Amino acid sequence: MKHIRLISLFVLTILSTALIHCHDSYGIAHSQEKPVRLKVLCYNLRFGELASLEELAAFIKEQNPDVVALQEVDCRTYRELAPKQNGLDFVTELGYHTGMLTAYGKAIPYKGGYYGVGILSKYPFASVERIYLPKIIPESEQRALLVVDVEYEENQYFTFACTHLDFSNAEQNQVQVAKLNEILQAKTHPVILAGDFNARPDSKSISEGMNDWKRVCKLEPTSPAKNPRSKIDYVFCYPQDKWESVEATVYQVQLSDHLPISAVVELKK
Repeated sequence: MKHIRLISLFVLTILSTALIHCHDSYGIAHSQEKPVRLKVLCYNLRFGELASLEELAAFIKEQNPDVVALQEVDCRTYRELAPKQNGLDFVTELGYHTGMLTAYGKAIPYKGGYYGVGILSKYPFASVERIYLPKIIPESEQRALLVVDVEYEENQYFTFACTHLDFSNAEQNQVQVAKLNEILQAKTHPVILAGDFNARPDSKSISEGMNDWKRVCKLEPTSPAKNPRSKIDYVFCYPQDKWESVEATVYQVQLSDHLPISAVVELKK
């Protein structure tokens, strides 16, 4: 009987030690879990007037981004200014040439097709939504927000949004920024927002409207491309404490009337 008690005590001691070790190992692994690094590219294409889709795709592919926000994106239009692009679906073509997945958000019908914003992604979409942004000037051009949930790992997501805001009226631009905040700050997943805001850093839209976001792009001018004077293209992350800025670039590339920008960010787990 005494031997049985000793054996039982010995087994319990071994099991307790093993459990403590497993718990400690889990804690170390959990605390040392690395953040997810993502590269974001943002580019206003000027409806392909200044470069072929193959040239634009080659540039995008060379940068090897995880997600891309595109503005002034045509779909099956017939423009006099870009006859070589007539009838083409820009996002589908760029997806084909880059090997990336695609999403498109129409802003307006135009020249027999559509004009809007697009997204490219290395990773699959769990959801895609196009949202019209408000206008206070009825005759002004409709603007849109394209929002996707990206599954970067199994059952792990971030929200990626692309937009192109109004340039004709500062108050209308501010109203659209307020709507972006209302929509995107309510999202379940951490958010990256990129686009052409048509607003400078000292504008009310950016200095106040985007104050809750982490700006992860440089403040170098992005427009016009040949002699840039205005910073109007941005990448932001929300909430601020979930993201770290690693690297930011403004590319001196003459494929559009805007300079493309990128941001490398880390999503804390």
